Amino acid sequence: MNIRLWGVRGSIPCPGPQTAVFGGNTACMELSWGPEDSHVLVVDAGSGIRPLGNQWMRTRFPQGPIKTRLLFSHTHWDHIMGFPFFTPIFIPSTEIEIYGPVTFEEDSLDKVIGGQLQYRYFPVTMAELAAKITYYRLQETQLEFELGLKVTTKYLNHPITCLGYRFEHEDKVIVTLFDHEPFRNLFITDPQNPDFDQEVFEEGERAAAEENQKILEFMHNADVVVHDAQYTEKEYRKNRTGWGHSSIEWAINAAHKAGVKTLVLMHHDPERLDSELEKFQKNYERLIQQKSKMKLVFAQEGMVF
Repeated sequence: MNIRLWGVRGSIPCPGPQTAVFGGNTACMELSWGPEDSHVLVVDAGSGIRPLGNQWMRTRFPQGPIKTRLLFSHTHWDHIMGFPFFTPIFIPSTEIEIYGPVTFEEDSLDKVIGGQLQYRYFPVTMAELAAKITYYRLQETQLEFELGLKVTTKYLNHPITCLGYRFEHEDKVIVTLFDHEPFRNLFITDPQNPDFDQEVFEEGERAAAEENQKILEFMHNADVVVHDAQYTEKEYRKNRTGWGHSSIEWAINAAHKAGVKTLVLMHHDPERLDSELEKFQKNYERLIQQKSKMKLVFAQEGMVF
């Protein structure tokens, strides 16, 4: 398997000279497998899917019709906003299978994704797309694609339904946790609070610990984990709990416990400048070298693993 990162930023695209090194496009990852990377799928359609689609038109399309799968982690806008600009959807010979979770029962996956393609937002409607597109709603499940690529999904902790993906092929494992916050006790934890209940508190602690353990098992012994790390621990604890994203420190500690070989941190905050990320890379690399053999990478657009 090979993966290529086309978008590693969180929340909103942020192009400019101070983000050019790590990139300003939102989440998009290409995964290829098989002889000469003959099979390919994409995880998330943030703004990074636009340059991906343009490259496919130059490289894959001349070899024959584009047939691919697009797997969504969830349907927040920064993860779907690039779909209307994905050139292959306008080509009649293109065939795309789209997989992903849906939070709101009244809206189907095609309505959520395709809702961007209506005249109030965009000059082309969903009905006008030339490609053959089919939709599959996902929950926690297992799938198998060509040449024995096994795909396992796992619910993550985010304000809407969100899935992580575990890809396994020929004894290699790649895991994505694009938008995820560590599970925490949602009940009252302050014993001084008059509504504090010890039994309820203990149950909340157990539930959070169990769910965090499931995430460790999902990452267990992975060769590469691409993990949300939008904040520092200080930022997270100050005023960002409940926003659905992890701290750099938590992601590192969790991946280390899970036996991950290479940890790739992504979903960089849109306010995070190249200079800050370069500093983080050096500082955290130095810290983990003292305790772990795990390789740490702060994701940049164009990186290939």
